[in-house]
Amino acid sequence: MPGVVIIGAGPGIGQAVARRFAKEGMPIALIARSEHTLRAAAESVGAGGVPVVTLAADSTDQDGLNRALDAATAAHGVPDVVVYNAAIIQADAPGELTVRAHQEAWAVNVVGALNAAAHVAPAMAARGGGTFLITGGMPEPKAGYVSLSLGKAGVRTLVTLLDQEYGPSGVHVASVTVAGPVAPGTGFDPDDIAEHYWRLHVQPRHAWTHEALHAGHAA
Repeated sequence: MPGVVIIGAGPGIGQAVARRFAKEGMPIALIARSEHTLRAAAESVGAGGVPVVTLAADSTDQDGLNRALDAATAAHGVPDVVVYNAAIIQADAPGELTVRAHQEAWAVNVVGALNAAAHVAPAMAARGGGTFLITGGMPEPKAGYVSLSLGKAGVRTLVTLLDQEYGPSGVHVASVTVAGPVAPGTGFDPDDIAEHYWRLHVQPRHAWTHEALHAGHAA
């Protein structure tokens, strides 16, 4: 049974989304940079009783990420869902970061998602369906979060571009915009946020939306 690939499977949204899809009986592939994160993520999902594979890769290492995505496909088939949840979240004012630091943030926040989609969406399109979801944020840009504001604006544009390319072949591309700090037991509880990912995945094609906003209320 094709399953779900989570890129950026750290604590918070990544693991909550993995648990939500595992609840539906879908196999899970977890991708993160560190083995420690992967072990914790696998333990978080393991209680669901579904097959879980863990794969170490950096979202900015194109070859490494592609190998991880290929391994996930070898384990569970062309995925039904890919969730890109990697991000650099940091406070920075205009002029505070170096050009290199901005490039590094952009590579994680936007280009990694583009590379992942370019690698897996064609197979989804050839099959006639799939879902590619990106974790967004910053519904309004803030001068105290320049790199993140730029990155999340880039995510919105990327969703549009990917929908133009793959949507006609049945690939649902969308983002989940999280408008606040994620923390359990708050209005931004990751388990509540994870519901948006599931709802986007099961939307019928005639009713596709391309952005879900979590503004702090219970999902």
